[in-house]
Amino acid sequence: MDGSPTLTIAERREQGRQARQRCPRQSHATWKPKDRTHDPLELLRYSNADRIAGLVPVRHGRMLQSPFAFFRGSAIIQARDLAASPVSGITVQACGDCHLMNFGGFATPERHLVFDVNDFDETFPAPWEWDVKRLAARSPWRPAI
Repeated sequence: MDGSPTLTIAERREQGRQARQRCPRQSHATWKPKDRTHDPLELLRYSNADRIAGLVPVRHGRMLQSPFAFFRGSAIIQARDLAASPVSGITVQACGDCHLMNFGGFATPERHLVFDVNDFDETFPAPWEWDVKRLAARSPWRPAI
């Protein structure tokens, strides 16, 4: 334990209500893009700065295969686009490669079954809403609009 007090179910429920008041579901219904003051290609170059230089062309080649593959490799662009979106204040360790194939059932050391993400190569603290929106945008099973 981290020393923080354990909340009761009622206290957690109340925290959820307060978060919903700060950020109602309806606030996510529209997206109001800001003027793009950033160059998406420059963001990709920036995200490649600490990668192994010889593997960057391999990464870009994979991103060229499909829009889905591009989304998988461009977490920084989506983060910049989502930065102005409504948030409830709940922060998670967001999965940079968030798509359904990176989730599964796993056993804990106590032999409990949990559902979780299994790819942590590009994670960062971010609003939990970002992960949900990225998962929805990246799902190859998402119906066409």
